[in-house]
Amino acid sequence: MTSILSTLGRCPATVRFSVCLVVLVCSQALLGCARESGLATWPDPVETGWFTVMTYNLGGFTYLDRSGDGQAAEMKPVEAQEAVLTIIEEARPDILALQEIGPPSVLDAFRAQLAGRGVDYPFTALLQQEGSDRHLAVLSRFPLTHVAKHTTDRYRAGDTLWPIKRGVLEVDLVVSPAFPLKLFVVQLKSKAFHPAGQTEMRRSEARLLANHVRRAQQAEPQVNFLIVGDMNDHIRSAPLRHLLSAQEEHWIDLRPADEYGEIWTGFEPELEMYHRYDYALASPALAKVYLANTSRVVRHPLQMVASHRRPLLLYFQTRPSSTAGDLEE
Repeated sequence: MTSILSTLGRCPATVRFSVCLVVLVCSQALLGCARESGLATWPDPVETGWFTVMTYNLGGFTYLDRSGDGQAAEMKPVEAQEAVLTIIEEARPDILALQEIGPPSVLDAFRAQLAGRGVDYPFTALLQQEGSDRHLAVLSRFPLTHVAKHTTDRYRAGDTLWPIKRGVLEVDLVVSPAFPLKLFVVQLKSKAFHPAGQTEMRRSEARLLANHVRRAQQAEPQVNFLIVGDMNDHIRSAPLRHLLSAQEEHWIDLRPADEYGEIWTGFEPELEMYHRYDYALASPALAKVYLANTSRVVRHPLQMVASHRRPLLLYFQTRPSSTAGDLEE
């Protein structure tokens, strides 16, 4: 499967179509085998009293111009793909929110490879924004009851109206009959130079995200809300100040840490700088059932091979407990 992904981008269009069809068929076959073999078994959140959400910037798990020759046809290196899959396999999140995944053929192969490792996600949503080769996705063990792909938002920077770079993916799930969840997945504009001002563009995208969440909260105030993804900026930046200005009333920064208490999610070798650009913001009701002592920024031996970002693994209770903040054994 990995070799297919590594060479597909160099093939003619007719060959690509045929290979994509084969990938899709193989993906479904692998998913079926995983189910029949009993590999993809999951704990029942009603029985355990908790479920998990992972948000992960995969670091370009798609075809990109990695050699700088002007041809966006090179897949993420095999060792990096394997590292990503291993980290997810070991965490086994119930819900997986992805940033920087490729087109449907890549997502299908990615999902099939996870299923082959016993981590089967039967429900998926993919947001492809026009003009971007890095997409947003949700993979879930729970049924998706509603999917909204916000791709038409525009904002003004300078004298020009700009589209939101990667859109906002909004997904409704039912974790249990008494626990509906609305999940927003986002990746704001990167820090790459732009003549319109990359910080202002990112702040405008943060405003559009906040508007979508507030509208949804007003329409469904009883639902648990979770915003996850790559904000591409630090906590004191204008985009994050805008998002967190309504923190107490609308959503709360969950701020998970690793086992050493470190909250950084990325490292920039050229600047020798650690930073937290990946966030999880929860509605006040959801924050009350957040298991802070069990949730974490994932520290893994393969983390620097897998991606330039570390994933967040979040635990939530689905029923009341006298031990708020930690997972009951």
